[in-house]
Amino acid sequence: MDKQLRQELIDLLHREVVPATGCTEPGAVALCVARAVETLGCEPTSIDLRMSKNVFKNAMGVGIPGTGMIGLPIAVAMAVTHGQSSRGLEVLTMPQGEVDDAKRWLANHADCLAIGVKETADRLYIECNAEGGGHKATAVISHRHSNFVFVSRDGEALLDAKQGLFDEPDDDAPDNAHQQPELCARMVYDFATTAPIEELEFMRGTIELNTAASECGRQGLGLHTGSILMEQSNGDTVHTVVARTVSASDARMDGCTLPVYSNSGSGNQGIACTLPPYYYGTLRGCPDEQVLRAVTMSHLMSIYIKQGIGRLSALCGIVNATMGVSAALTYLEGGSFSQIGFAMKNMINTIAGMVCDGAKPSCALKMATGLYTAFMCSELAMHNHVVDSTDGLSENDVDCSIRNLGRLGREGMCHTDDTILDIMTHKRD
Repeated sequence: MDKQLRQELIDLLHREVVPATGCTEPGAVALCVARAVETLGCEPTSIDLRMSKNVFKNAMGVGIPGTGMIGLPIAVAMAVTHGQSSRGLEVLTMPQGEVDDAKRWLANHADCLAIGVKETADRLYIECNAEGGGHKATAVISHRHSNFVFVSRDGEALLDAKQGLFDEPDDDAPDNAHQQPELCARMVYDFATTAPIEELEFMRGTIELNTAASECGRQGLGLHTGSILMEQSNGDTVHTVVARTVSASDARMDGCTLPVYSNSGSGNQGIACTLPPYYYGTLRGCPDEQVLRAVTMSHLMSIYIKQGIGRLSALCGIVNATMGVSAALTYLEGGSFSQIGFAMKNMINTIAGMVCDGAKPSCALKMATGLYTAFMCSELAMHNHVVDSTDGLSENDVDCSIRNLGRLGREGMCHTDDTILDIMTHKRD
């Protein structure tokens, strides 16, 4: 693989694998609010938030870091009182004193907030209108969690993508703003297995942050999925890997203040891509270089699969993330590229129907399901067993199978999203 192509893939990893504090949807909303308030230049007397149903769904029931609270109002309050848009998706990382300030502000200004869904073709869309001191400011994020496409004050556009002042592509469209190759499974495999190891060293940071979140979650947070599974592991490698990994999700969904490395805008996907190949490779005694290459493969394969699905979908992100894990596990076992393809095709025909019903503590259960499936599908692949091309979404070619999965997530689940949101917003006590 030539140096230019390797650099394009490294740049892609740098864009898609980034630190984030808390669930990325509330984080993105807080980021948007922070930018609007900064633009306003004073404390707002009213804030009107409108977002796509996918963002709204993922922000309803998840813990906000350091608050012991769930949902958007406290995230908005943190952004108003101490938010700094320059911090990106770590905007919700605050000392306890600042969190207390936000709680006090919310207690006195809850009636100033209006939060709702905006009908839009963009699956990831956040619009904040802030008013105060006789002025009005607007900030809009679209396509990516930290991608501002519009900012205005008193009707004057300070940033407007439509006028060419900002050029950041739609996540569902070709990435024209960056040199980005057309990915395929073979390209991902070749890069992860042959790139000079020093070019992959930056991926080690994902291990450091995400293992810290795992250790935090093992104290018994969220749904306690990881801590309970760990108690029952009895030294079993697979059980231990799954337990340690989902502990990080327990922590994150419960509002842990530690940042994690995300993948494609999702902390849980970043956790799932990083920790299983790291823990499994380490427990198996694999060479450090092989473990780092496996982590890289897991992340980049997930990014490739996610591009076909779209950044936010009714298809759970654990599907693409654990498909990347199945590839990495097979590589760690000494599997060939063909066997890695077998593992991913087995995954497609096992968990393709897993839906996203919002970010919440039970996301750890879906992660565990995906990871146990990844181990099973990899084991079958290592014995050269793969679902037949006549089965479901599968075809002989792994890339064709991945494209079929993308169609399911992008086209086939649009109405599913509407139904899920309707159920979530009309529950009876």
